[in-house]
Amino acid sequence: TSSQIGGRRNIIINGGMNVAQRNTSVTGIGAADGYFTLDRWGIYQAATAGRLTMAQVADVHDGFANAMKLTCTTADASVAAGEFIILRQSLEGQDVQQLQYGTSDAKKLTVSFYVKGNASAKYTCELQNNDNSRTTAQTFDVTTDWTRVILTFNPDTVDGFNDDNGISLTMLLWLHAGSTYTGGTFVSNTWADTVTNTRVGDSVTSFLDSTNRTFFITGVQMEVGSVATPFESRSFGEELALCQRYYTQSGYGEAATLRSHGPGINKLVIFHFPQTMRAVPTCAGTAGASTYTIVGQGNYTNGDYIEARQNVFNYHAPNSHASRRCQAGFKADAEL
Repeated sequence: TSSQIGGRRNIIINGGMNVAQRNTSVTGIGAADGYFTLDRWGIYQAATAGRLTMAQVADVHDGFANAMKLTCTTADASVAAGEFIILRQSLEGQDVQQLQYGTSDAKKLTVSFYVKGNASAKYTCELQNNDNSRTTAQTFDVTTDWTRVILTFNPDTVDGFNDDNGISLTMLLWLHAGSTYTGGTFVSNTWADTVTNTRVGDSVTSFLDSTNRTFFITGVQMEVGSVATPFESRSFGEELALCQRYYTQSGYGEAATLRSHGPGINKLVIFHFPQTMRAVPTCAGTAGASTYTIVGQGNYTNGDYIEARQNVFNYHAPNSHASRRCQAGFKADAEL
């Protein structure tokens, strides 16, 4: 990651796997879609009995201190047609306008990342135009050593992206897929209307074939052009701020953050989010205070703050009922 090139090049957020607001390790993943550990990296699944652990791990190499590690904990060697496990990141349309898709000036796009595993494997990296149901994909190889995968994708001159805060471009790493997605003729690096049975490459590995299976990834970069430049290292504060547009929490799982003082049992507190969120988020409170009820959030245009009301007689006051102090944590989710 030396020889840093100036300018914002990386469209991916948290590609260095530095930010993990929710948790640093979660087990039993595979029964539901969701964001579990590292920010902006979701798991998308269907119908599999396999389970995995996702963790942020320290793995120092090539200038990186952190990586995502996936570990198969329950194998699923009998792959039904409709099964899949996907690691993905979705991007807003207004953040990918520079690709100029849907025009004769559409740009090539290069995706690069560092990977390794417990054994050799082959997986599929797919790009999906969510606004127009179009996809393109390439396969990539994994070895037992850290290697940098570089995939340059041809542009799509047919359909572009909506210029808004909705989901427009998704990068998907297919780690497990049944014949519903593999049964057709795979064509590498060609944008086309989505044909379900051609989305995943030939002779790919199932990550769920054995409980020995691991998959490490870091240094994920997506940039305009046909050259993979050195990974764009941003400060932790910058990366955290980018993540907080989609998810933020404070004191969640602890008795902290939302505090109110004074007499009475019906007190209102307002917490301003550290970043304006992508959309009005789904909010929840926790800890000491189940004493708090989330009663509103605003600005309803862009989700700037949360209101919570303490309406249960439950307080911490060392000397007097006249100085009640209640507190709770919260989380706010505006993920794509």
